[in-house]
Amino acid sequence: MHVDTTGHGPDLVLLHGWAMHAGVFAGLAERLASCFTLHLVDLPGHGHSRDSALPLALEPVVDALVARVPRAPWLGWSLGGLFALHAAATRSEAVPGLAMLCASPRFVRGDDWPLGMSPEIFRGFALGLRSDYRATLERFIALEAFGSDDARHEMRMLRNEVFARGEPAAHVLADGLGLLETSDLREVLPSLPMPTLWLGGRRDRLVDPRAMRAAAERVPRAQVVVVEHAGHAPFLTHVEDVAGALEKFADAVHGGAR
Repeated sequence: MHVDTTGHGPDLVLLHGWAMHAGVFAGLAERLASCFTLHLVDLPGHGHSRDSALPLALEPVVDALVARVPRAPWLGWSLGGLFALHAAATRSEAVPGLAMLCASPRFVRGDDWPLGMSPEIFRGFALGLRSDYRATLERFIALEAFGSDDARHEMRMLRNEVFARGEPAAHVLADGLGLLETSDLREVLPSLPMPTLWLGGRRDRLVDPRAMRAAAERVPRAQVVVVEHAGHAPFLTHVEDVAGALEKFADAVHGGAR
């Protein structure tokens, strides 16, 4: 896996969402580089890791990353949140803090989880990948931007980023959708020993901030921050809000010594 390291200060690992790559965090990384050493990961099949032989699955990716990056809090956006949460649950000695950015332990709606997305939406995207790859990505990007108070700007930035490091591998995109559709990590929440931050967008149409709050209520050491007027990618449209929340979270992780 490709990992870019930049900045100075306490370490922080950043994991991107479905179909994207670490370049999507460019604006946030520029803002945070003066106070964090950032480890920006391209997940297998994405960006500069497009040719990685590692499967896009929770355990092998987390195992490989723990061996690559120093002990540090992990931030996971959207799909990246599943990897960050799995790392926190299974490698707590290596992950002293967990930040879930517009991410949920379960993305799909169920009888006991009414705030998730409809499973039919994920199946529709999976079918679309086989019939019209680029149009499917365009629909997903539109859904990510929908609800933001600057949806056009957000959609333009996401559209510009998706192929900026080459096209993601189609089979890996299918694997990622499978993870989003089938993963359910709610059972690990009560046992998380580290501070956690649940950072959402009030207008997010992919991950309902109420679902994030419901997840946070199961965690012993959780803080919830919801960015008003933001959609699924608040780090694009509300950089200062996201950066400020992460700086306060880092103080909690490091006991005020940052």
